[in-house]
Amino acid sequence: MSILAPSMIAANWWNISNDVQALENAGCSWLHFDAMDGNFVPNLTLGPMFLKAVRPYTKLHFDTHLMIDNAGTYIDDYVEAGANSISVHWENNPHLQRVLTQIRDGGAMAGVVLNPATPVNVLEAILDDVDYVLLMSVNPGFSGQPFLPLVVPKMQRLARMRQERGLKFLIQVDGGVSAANAGQLVRAGADVLVCGSSIFNERPLAENVAQLNQSMATANAVEI
Repeated sequence: MSILAPSMIAANWWNISNDVQALENAGCSWLHFDAMDGNFVPNLTLGPMFLKAVRPYTKLHFDTHLMIDNAGTYIDDYVEAGANSISVHWENNPHLQRVLTQIRDGGAMAGVVLNPATPVNVLEAILDDVDYVLLMSVNPGFSGQPFLPLVVPKMQRLARMRQERGLKFLIQVDGGVSAANAGQLVRAGADVLVCGSSIFNERPLAENVAQLNQSMATANAVEI
């Protein structure tokens, strides 16, 4: 079954404990945290101190996406803050194998992220060493951007690569994910769907989570 990972960049930071509890009550098992440094992407968000502040409120899986330069310098900080999985970008980590090993040595799942224009074949040499691959379906930096359809054939290609090589890594997608396209993404191979504004909006969180779960469940019930 697919995993819904609410993106905490879109949550109510002034009342974060209530949002976390509401998501847990709605059946969410993962929370997604975006870390941005204002250099690799044009925004600043969610350092390890934020995770550390949220961690006492829940035992849910903390999934952390590092959109930062020199990611290896901060891996230990995020692990100590409570991250259960950490993903870093292929585009700005020339010593990717080293960083992935550092993440795993810290006890977290290790993931690699690809920007929308980066083809999946750049990962051929590293797929045996990842626990998950995050495909960005928007250009990273800001929440609320529209979904880029070009990620769907990329995801299908990555799912074929996984099957052909008999690997078990998860496929995650982030950016513009909603109830309208969640089923399509699951059918294309997505295992983890990161959702921001489609969960955190004027409607109750539980209703949005239920709608997204229903869309994913319907897709899971269809033979691919």
